[in-house]
Amino acid sequence: MTEPRQSLLEFPCDFPLKIMGARADDFAQTVVAVVISHAPDFDPATLEMRPSKAGNYLALTCTIRAVSQSQLDDLYRELSSHPMVKVVL
Repeated sequence: MTEPRQSLLEFPCDFPLKIMGARADDFAQTVVAVVISHAPDFDPATLEMRPSKAGNYLALTCTIRAVSQSQLDDLYRELSSHPMVKVVL
C-alpha cells in the first residue's frame, strides 16, 4: 500500500498559473475556457497578458482559488496537452 502524496500547499489557496503559447486570436479565450472548466469561480477579468518582445508569443497568468492538489494536477495535465499551449508553469 502506498501513502497518499503529500502537498506543500494548504488548500484552499490562491495559485497563479503561467501559460505560454503562440500568439493567436483565440489563445486567451481557449485558455480561460480550460481554466474555468477546472476552477469555475475563476474571474476572466483578472487574467494578465504579456506579449513576447517580438510579439510571436503570449504569456498569460491566471490566478485561481485552488481547492485540492488533484484539481491542480488535472488542470496542468489538460493545459499541457492542449495544442495551443507551449509551456505551463
